[in-house]
Amino acid sequence: MKLYIKYMVSLRCKAIVKEELRKIEIPFTLVDLGIVEILGDIAPQQRSQLKINLLKSGLELLDDRKSILIEKIKSVIVEMIHYSDQVPKVNYSEYLSQKLNYDYTYLSNVFTEVRGITIQHFIIVNKIERVKELLIYDELNLSQIAYKLHYSSVAHLSNQFKKITGLSPSFFKQFRQKRISNLEDI
Repeated sequence: MKLYIKYMVSLRCKAIVKEELRKIEIPFTLVDLGIVEILGDIAPQQRSQLKINLLKSGLELLDDRKSILIEKIKSVIVEMIHYSDQVPKVNYSEYLSQKLNYDYTYLSNVFTEVRGITIQHFIIVNKIERVKELLIYDELNLSQIAYKLHYSSVAHLSNQFKKITGLSPSFFKQFRQKRISNLEDI
């Protein structure tokens, strides 16, 4: 049996989920990408207690099938953009279809229906958030960031960045550095 829990892909969140499962004595075999595989069924009171305990930690036990699928889609995208340095060997739509075992058209329709934006827009927004992080860390130049995030060119990255943030990447970086400098002067 599988339980679906809404949480960001991180070691900390996985540890919290595992700890809560152990506290309530729910035997599990896997905690990954918002999915918990448990051995057998769990009693309604255990499920209820798990839901309460997870909420206290900012996590959510999902019940609705569409919400579960949306969280899986989001988790795969976030993991792919923020936590993986490997280039997908296929495009994002094929990658999502393969990873989640659903037709991409179905995934796209459900995502748009529930979230009100397309999967592609969600991917772009997450890529731009990743670009911001990399600009702030100041370890890579814009060409390296474009390559790392699989943009066809620096110009393409810059255009998407400006479209989403209203700022050019270089202005964002200068503005950020200026704010830090002003804070240090206080």
